[in-house]
Amino acid sequence: MNIASQFAVIPSNPVSIYSFSKLSAFLTICLWVVLPMERVAFGEISIEDDLKSSGYQLVYESYVERNWELFVINADGTGTRNLTQTPDVHELYPQVSPDGTKICFVSDKGTGRKTVRSVYVMNVDGSERKLIAERARQPFWHPDSKTIAYLPQEYKKWNVVDYYTKGMVYHHLPTGKSRPHPNHDKLHHLYNPGFSADGKWIVSTVHAGMGYQHAILLLEAEGYQIIDLGVHGCRPCFSPVDNRLAWGPGDHEIAVAEIDFDVDPPRIGPKQIQVIDKTLKIYHVDWSPDGQFLSISRGPTGDGDISKAGTHQSACEIVGVYAPGWNLIALSAEKHGTVNLEENVEGRVLTLTRNGKSNKESDWIKTH
Repeated sequence: MNIASQFAVIPSNPVSIYSFSKLSAFLTICLWVVLPMERVAFGEISIEDDLKSSGYQLVYESYVERNWELFVINADGTGTRNLTQTPDVHELYPQVSPDGTKICFVSDKGTGRKTVRSVYVMNVDGSERKLIAERARQPFWHPDSKTIAYLPQEYKKWNVVDYYTKGMVYHHLPTGKSRPHPNHDKLHHLYNPGFSADGKWIVSTVHAGMGYQHAILLLEAEGYQIIDLGVHGCRPCFSPVDNRLAWGPGDHEIAVAEIDFDVDPPRIGPKQIQVIDKTLKIYHVDWSPDGQFLSISRGPTGDGDISKAGTHQSACEIVGVYAPGWNLIALSAEKHGTVNLEENVEGRVLTLTRNGKSNKESDWIKTH
């Protein structure tokens, strides 16, 4: 907005038009001299500035030197560092506790059908690593930051597909005790589960299980109710502060909508945000702790490269599959509308990583 336009009342005296034009030009110059202050006033600060001032960090999986590691990066894309540094072990799928103190993740050992994927937890600085469960995957945090839920592997022999699961288990960190979900025996072929902000519901994708071909489900966290949200896609993720849900309706779209829990059964409303990219795949959407930002994995289509140690053959978005050219981006979750990543999105979208080393599955770290 041009401040000079606020004074654009045409003088009635033609003689003064020249003087008025000089005044207008002077005011315009003043606007740009104090640009940072004025841009704040009119809401024109870029996403990079917002992310920098947030103080958040992100953790993500990346494939470097023939090894999967977990990396940490500042929310504005600066300060990358290797958190795990374990050349003989592969770490993947990091999930940060809501209080920002711990990270649970999966770790792969072995090769081929003998691979064993296990769930671990550690402090957010990488210390005090602890095994939670072997032959398990898809860990996720309860809002209390004390309970890690995970999905046991369906069979002993390894398969890379993310829905290779059966059941659900809750592990309470303070006591070290585990218990099955009340509907444990009926939960089959789930993936990418996550708790609602109040801890009452779990949202998850199901693939070829529980009587569904492919669906996004709401599961009662301490009960037996199962609700099909009736939307196409996968990898849903609840906002940590409200009832908004982000998910991928397809390989080239990320959507955000609100779930209405005041109706029975709960239902999802119209899309508030659509992020689209018709060329590159976009996956693994996740929320910042305050619900103001989204992070997304983005990269070209591929099926992996099994000549790379610790990797597997499948769609490139799957955990443990080598995905060259994939990077992380971040954008606002507060501005509704469509964001086309193939257009000029400068100031609205920030590319966090640029090396293309299979940077996927980000999660946000609350640092204050």
